[in-house]
Amino acid sequence: MVDAQDTQPVEADVVNMADDDMMTDVTAEAELSPKLVTLSKPGSIQAESIGALRTHILAQHVNDGKRSLAICGPKSGVGTTHIAANLSVAMAQAGIKTLLLEANLRNPAISDYITIAGAHNGLLQCLDENEASLGDSVYRDVIPNLSILYAGGTVANAQQLLASSNFKELASACMRDFDLVIADTPAMDSFADARRIASVMRYALPVVRRNDTFVSDVKRLVEDLQADRAQILGTFMNEY
Repeated sequence: MVDAQDTQPVEADVVNMADDDMMTDVTAEAELSPKLVTLSKPGSIQAESIGALRTHILAQHVNDGKRSLAICGPKSGVGTTHIAANLSVAMAQAGIKTLLLEANLRNPAISDYITIAGAHNGLLQCLDENEASLGDSVYRDVIPNLSILYAGGTVANAQQLLASSNFKELASACMRDFDLVIADTPAMDSFADARRIASVMRYALPVVRRNDTFVSDVKRLVEDLQADRAQILGTFMNEY
């Protein structure tokens, strides 16, 4: 949870995704962390790095009609959540209708960047058809053009849930309703979840950390993703 004195309150709506114009009357206050450097430090080197990544993805991905991207890392600590959150904000700032999908059901951390008080439903609840619908779980316009589907908690059988047809159908629904779906994933050295997520998303962006990630780890990550037929959009080196 982020410190409230360092955050900016905004309002987010929970919407029914079956009808893009059908708003519910459920609203929540969102707290935006300074870790969102694209908002808190727009002229910084970190923000410029995210901006350059946005330009690449717009030119090589979104403008070609591709609507999904899994952010993957070979091990924990490389900054996949940081890149997923900040890239989602940057894409929204460019006018791209973006969904940040927290597909990390092992150690979810998007709430360290964007916190919505009282947000209970998420991906976990959506994958259980009896718990929550997608429309009841997506928070829209956390900032203009940015919506979020949180993980909704952690679970030991995450791989089994992600391998289900429910997850593939949910991802397809999200891709139909948004210009771009960016999925945060758990580290691949600990879990195989990211391989399944990337396979469903069809496109992946590996994230590595300068002076920390071994070339052999990157090679193995790329080979594993490609083995599951995910297309690699390049590799992003996180220096922060």
